Amino acid sequence: MALFLLLIGGSIYIIFYLTYGKTLEKKVVRADPQKETPAVKLRDNVDYVPAPKLVLFGHHFASIAGVGPIVGPAIAMIWGYGLPLLWIWLGNIFIGKIHDYLSLMASVRYEGKSIQWIAGKLMGEKTGILFQYFILFVLILVLAAFSAVLANLFTKKPEVATAFFLITFLAIFLGLLLRITSGNYIIITVIGLILMPFLFYISFLFPLKFPYKIWLLILAIYTIIAASLPVWILLQPRDYINAWFLWAGLALGILAIIFSLSKLKFPLFTGFSPPAIEGRATPFWPAIPLIIACGSLSGFHSLVCSGTTSKQLDKETSGLFVGAGSMFTEGMLATIVVLVIGLFGLKILGDINVGKDYLLKIKEIGGPIGIFAGSYAKVVAKAFKFIPEKIMIVFASLWVSAFALTTLDTCGRIGRFILRELTDPYVLKRPEFLKFQNPFILSTIPVIFGLILAWQGTWSLLWPAFGGANQLLASIALLTISLWVIKVLKTKGVLRFLIVIPALFLWLTVTVALIWYITYVIPFVPLAKMSLFQKAIIGIMVVIMLYLNFLLFNNFFKVLRKPI
Repeated sequence: MALFLLLIGGSIYIIFYLTYGKTLEKKVVRADPQKETPAVKLRDNVDYVPAPKLVLFGHHFASIAGVGPIVGPAIAMIWGYGLPLLWIWLGNIFIGKIHDYLSLMASVRYEGKSIQWIAGKLMGEKTGILFQYFILFVLILVLAAFSAVLANLFTKKPEVATAFFLITFLAIFLGLLLRITSGNYIIITVIGLILMPFLFYISFLFPLKFPYKIWLLILAIYTIIAASLPVWILLQPRDYINAWFLWAGLALGILAIIFSLSKLKFPLFTGFSPPAIEGRATPFWPAIPLIIACGSLSGFHSLVCSGTTSKQLDKETSGLFVGAGSMFTEGMLATIVVLVIGLFGLKILGDINVGKDYLLKIKEIGGPIGIFAGSYAKVVAKAFKFIPEKIMIVFASLWVSAFALTTLDTCGRIGRFILRELTDPYVLKRPEFLKFQNPFILSTIPVIFGLILAWQGTWSLLWPAFGGANQLLASIALLTISLWVIKVLKTKGVLRFLIVIPALFLWLTVTVALIWYITYVIPFVPLAKMSLFQKAIIGIMVVIMLYLNFLLFNNFFKVLRKPI
């Protein structure tokens, strides 16, 4: 059954990429390989730097994935494996792929401008400013949720922390070497592949052991620095290394599922409303986007597409591979997560009532990442007897943390861009304030707020808040893209409806889900898990985002009704 589901997922992605994806490229965007992209036209060797298609794919995938396509599906297994797979596949095809590819290409056509700038261009300047504040809240929640998950992982598995930081230093070294060799990726690939096993071995000998809150502080400092450096120093080479992890991890996972010859042990369906969020009965609809925030679709992807990726795209015809290809790859990763936990999760957890006790049990082994890493290691060890299970647990954990750290510094970088845009009017009036637009200062602001929210370590509460804000952002980005497609690209007929209808469905689903979350979950969380101050911050942020969400939704229809 696992192999059968794997083949179904892979076939779906390949078929829809070659058909629906190519249709979007040729009939909606009408991508032109001869047209100069912002990376070429506005090259500044800081943010605007053209990157080879495969390198950019590595950066883009690592940035959009983070821990999302692993943590979300791992939590969603409380519903069984059937409903999560359906949400992942259908969301990928009809929402995620459209959202990611068109967000990227809209930004490319507007000289690498952000999705919120595009919203302002299409719906008015005030709408663009509202969208910027909305996104800033989303970024803070992303920083909080991912920092909490990572700090928890590093605390439980200190050798993973060592491996990550060693690889980060390797990435800086390779970035400098790439500069010296004028972009010779063959040399850095050979050196990187030689050094990687050695660094991996050192991580077992010298595990970095710090408590949770110290790790939060270290991650905050790392994020501020990484978000402020030029992309060629750390971001591009580190993401190139992450691409190796991506392909190796995906290939090994797929082969292991094929050759393990194991049967799915998890139930197909446990019930419509298991206690998925803090012990509260959680209905699959509308709550599923609060859990599977990535892997199926993600608003954060539009920030990456229009924040960093559009500034590195070498030519327009690379957009489908980078944008839609990365979304489908993330969906395949989420599919593998569901399948490996379905195969070996109960071997780790024992004989439990999945619909009742699953989330309580996985907290004992490192949470969602712990159950994934353990299950992944077992399926690989079953398929390939010569690979030690212990090494694969660290490999899987490092794989996840590498993506998560990329997301953190990408969030910091995008937050810096937004704060700069928001403060530009004040700097024009008072030039002496220019010093406060220093990249390090601007990167620090969202990181500090994320640190405050993550301080208590309540990742299980932060994750739904992040998920809801993230998916709400996706619906607003899709509405913006719909206007671009209709008003600027002049798309007509069925293709227009295939973009607008998913946007409206997602908006309704996530809006209802967030209202459910702040009225049915947050008020009932014990103070031992979340202080009144943290509850207030999350509650206020969600209420403000819902308010902005309704304003943006109203503006969308106002502009849509205007004649073209």
